[in-house]
Amino acid sequence: MVRRRRPRGAHTWALAIAVLVATAALAAEGPPPFERREPRPPCDDYNPLRSPYFGDLHVHTALSLDASTQGTRNRPADAYRFARGERIGIQPYDAEGNALRHLQLARPLDFAAVTDHAELFGELTICETPGLPGYDSLPCVIFRQWPRLAFFMANSQVSNSAEPQRFSFCGANGEGCRDAARTPWREVQEAAEGYYDRTPACRFTTFLGYEWTGSPNTNNLHRNVLFAGSEVPDVPVSYVEAPQPVQLWEQLTAACRDRCEFLTIPHNSNVSGGMMYQTVRLDGQPIDADDARARAWFEPLAEIMQHKGESECRLGAGTTDELCGFEKLPYQNFMGNYISLAAEPPGAKSFLRNVLKEGLVQEEALGENPFKFGFVGGTDSHIAAAGAVREDQFPGHGGAGVPPDSEASALPDDIELNPGGLTVLWAEENSRDALFAAMRRREAYATSGPRVVVRFFGGWDYPDNLCDSARFVEEGYASGVPMGGDLPPRPVIEGSAPPHFAVWALRDPGGGEPSAALQRIQIVKGYLQDGNPAEKVYDVAGAAHNGATADPQSCTPQGAGADELCRVWRDPDFDPSQRAFYYARVLQNPTCRWSAFVCNAAGIDCDRGGVPDGYAGCCDPRYPKTIQERAWTSPIWYAPEHRS
Repeated sequence: MVRRRRPRGAHTWALAIAVLVATAALAAEGPPPFERREPRPPCDDYNPLRSPYFGDLHVHTALSLDASTQGTRNRPADAYRFARGERIGIQPYDAEGNALRHLQLARPLDFAAVTDHAELFGELTICETPGLPGYDSLPCVIFRQWPRLAFFMANSQVSNSAEPQRFSFCGANGEGCRDAARTPWREVQEAAEGYYDRTPACRFTTFLGYEWTGSPNTNNLHRNVLFAGSEVPDVPVSYVEAPQPVQLWEQLTAACRDRCEFLTIPHNSNVSGGMMYQTVRLDGQPIDADDARARAWFEPLAEIMQHKGESECRLGAGTTDELCGFEKLPYQNFMGNYISLAAEPPGAKSFLRNVLKEGLVQEEALGENPFKFGFVGGTDSHIAAAGAVREDQFPGHGGAGVPPDSEASALPDDIELNPGGLTVLWAEENSRDALFAAMRRREAYATSGPRVVVRFFGGWDYPDNLCDSARFVEEGYASGVPMGGDLPPRPVIEGSAPPHFAVWALRDPGGGEPSAALQRIQIVKGYLQDGNPAEKVYDVAGAAHNGATADPQSCTPQGAGADELCRVWRDPDFDPSQRAFYYARVLQNPTCRWSAFVCNAAGIDCDRGGVPDGYAGCCDPRYPKTIQERAWTSPIWYAPEHRS
């Protein structure tokens, strides 16, 4: 096998990646293979030691009412074309229907999922189709004449209501709208099937999915529903039919009838008002072990980064971690976006690190952890721009924010929003079976946009020099578990010998896009101390103060950084009696935030005053000119009862 080497510059990155994705046919041991269930040939680039695949699992098109009422015309097929690297037009459009802006990815994605809001599939279809019963109803007239008013009206009755209900034009029991929903659902399926590469080249994978959009009293409980294959329910189960997550899982299970497999991914817990991760049943009674086990099965992943903010942690909300100030929204639910007087900062229960700690508390009491999830990222684009995460080319993703072509602001989106993130899956090949298996076992991580490559393993006897070994990956699997796993039983050793963690990160190679060097790797530990949740953050590789900066005026990066970082680390504070989890956070050197690029291009000088209309966000002190992009691996868990 080719020896793994440490890259010294951009020209050596190709060598490092070539080794990373090598087939390792001579490896003595490796992870168990995924189960191939769909009828298709194996991929030419099959790698038993798994390769990183980059994608976006959160994309909206004109089939979503909020996107449609903001001028989006791109359909699911356009979203997949864009993800594969083709050019698309976006709003605004001229009188002849020609797009006045265009986008194209410099680097295509490996996979994507269109996840349009299912709640108003039928209503939107009826309002757009002359001749269908309900087309001439008042709500549909408002939709066609005053689309933004229709957006607020529909959300108040459906997604934002604690008791969602169909419009009267849907007919008895809403059957007219449920039947009409079959048309967009077929379009979603046809686009996903049409753009899925089933040849041995395996250039691009699609997933069938949709968004369940429950926001009672504007507290976000949204889930993306993803299916493993092409078998799906006849009609999506929406918030109207299933107004609680547990009802969603129950009805999906019944609708699938053993012919399809699914999982759900919660997103935007930062604006959930602390309601996303409940530890009580619908009747108010505490959950039991069966409830916890079911939740962990149906929701093995959580979205940590997207257009509407980062949900890892917030300084002062259960943590003193200073790096928890990254891309934070100043409000706890969607109401704060529209009524500033109603805005309250999100609390501790809205952030995933605290939820992971609560999972340890629940596991201690129940024997099962309901919040055992890995991390993924997405754009939540409402213009069908899957994977459009470049800070210097942010077009505005729309959705609940300012419409991307709004005349109310010169900025492409609300100042507190951002381009979103990406999901990375470690899989043997780029196929639905392999990628879905990676999601199910949580061998996944999220980035805030850059295509940083990260490996993270946990075990009990990794050698200190593993980073210099050509068998880094083989030993990672053979002697432990990857991100998303449970540490194997602790060997019977005198004293409190700590677990070993092997973490390796490679900078984004760029590939025609801006790329920043790596600053450092941290390991975040959550644990129980005397039954109470606690946390610590450790710098394990690189340097916290490496002198790197970015000029906020020119956006020119300055200072040194690393192309690659690696470390075998042992927890210096390990207590074998304490339940714990560990995940890695990889930080880049500072770079300019999207708003700095826009404001600099407009010549905005906040020190002089007289800021032009539409550019007030440029001078909002809550939002920095520079940021540190990052990646978060899924955790690895330790349980005291594990003994050999």
